Amino acid sequence: MEAEESLAGGSMSVVTRVGDTIRRQAGPWSGQVQALLAHLRASGIDEVPAPLGFDELGREVLSYIPGQVGHFPQPWRHDQQVLSSAARLLRRLHDASRPVAQVYPGGWQAPTREPVEVICHGDFAPYNCVFRAGALVGVIDFDHAHPGSRLWDLAYALYRFCALMDPSNPESDGSLADQCQRLRLFCDEYGLADRSKLVPTLQARVGYMADFLLQGAAQGDMRCQANIDAGHLAIYTTDLAHLRAHADQLQQALG
Repeated sequence: MEAEESLAGGSMSVVTRVGDTIRRQAGPWSGQVQALLAHLRASGIDEVPAPLGFDELGREVLSYIPGQVGHFPQPWRHDQQVLSSAARLLRRLHDASRPVAQVYPGGWQAPTREPVEVICHGDFAPYNCVFRAGALVGVIDFDHAHPGSRLWDLAYALYRFCALMDPSNPESDGSLADQCQRLRLFCDEYGLADRSKLVPTLQARVGYMADFLLQGAAQGDMRCQANIDAGHLAIYTTDLAHLRAHADQLQQALG
């Protein structure tokens, strides 16, 4: 048996590395995630882990993507090259998932979001991407994948990659003008044509994160309560107020 190495960074599940594989605690949705990953790789998306089934302990097994996960505070997370490559990868994931968006309607951890256009990653952010020498080479953690709209998934990616956050957020970066520039670049690289509903969707997406933590804690989910205790709820609430206060500037930046 190869030794197991615990991997840092995950706040909602335990993840370990065994040789060239990753072992993750499985849930009722894990079989669906494995099917999605198999479809994406068959569609030419090599940046996602290969699904390798389940081990003798019932854990999900995935191929290991070598590199550095983009946890805060790496200064290159908001570089134009990173933003461009992230936007293009997200577009490829969405386009590749279209054929199965209606085929896999249920069995996911996160709820379906109408209109169903693609399979959303659900948590597309620097901390779920793998980099080598500052270049994006992989995307991991599809536990929150679900059928939904492009905008719903894009909104969270924009929030995280473009740091559309209140200055009090430790992960905020640059001025409002910088945020607007990153927002426009990401949308341009993704190829988003209709941007009329993007800013309201950004607000709804960040608001959903606050509601998710509150509802989870109310249902006794200790992981959600731990995130609240760590200040994440307050951050989401403050960032939502920031997005609302500057909605006009963000919309103007979209062109």
